Amino acid sequence: MLGIYARRIAVAASAAALAATTGLLTAPAAQAAMPTPIAASTARTYLSQLTVSAEGSSSGYSRDKFPHWITQSGTCNTREVVLKRDGTGVVQDASCAATSGSWYSEYDGATWTAASDVDIDHMVPLAEAWRSGASSWTNAQRQAYANDLTRPQLIAVTDNVNQSKGDKDPAKWMPPRAAYHCTYARAWVHVKHHYDLSVDSAEKTALQTALKGC
Repeated sequence: MLGIYARRIAVAASAAALAATTGLLTAPAAQAAMPTPIAASTARTYLSQLTVSAEGSSSGYSRDKFPHWITQSGTCNTREVVLKRDGTGVVQDASCAATSGSWYSEYDGATWTAASDVDIDHMVPLAEAWRSGASSWTNAQRQAYANDLTRPQLIAVTDNVNQSKGDKDPAKWMPPRAAYHCTYARAWVHVKHHYDLSVDSAEKTALQTALKGC
């Protein structure tokens, strides 16, 4: 089974790098959105297919085991690509750092004009992924996961809201902006299903409840 994950993640990494390179050259000024998650009906089906098991241990976990914000193209790393993608009127300097623009945070409805006020959230947090199956992956697989620009896994949001989320799953945390719960649940299931990560029973119930509101 690990071979399947390796092939999946290798393809994801290759596609993400290609998409980032192409996007930087040909995309309009701002897409202003993460990749669209699966439809609610598909999410309900995918959720029913996920392995339900007690959450694993955090033993051995380190963010360093998920190398993130790798170079995507030229001097642009993953964070900078997402800032450009999710923002409006984003201007970058020669080092690819965002010097101006605005960012709307879907989690809380706030708009920011300084990149320093914005975090790039991993929809399914790295520690959550570790406890749900990623502890058995290689560092290369975890790097691809942590920098996935193809799935709805990375999104620019208000920094302190992202910090309040931490590594919590939907049974323990949902975005303060209730209007985003449906999209959030769809994205969460999309990512977990693609990477064949497990869910615990409380997490599954919370996702089912959120998807009923779609």
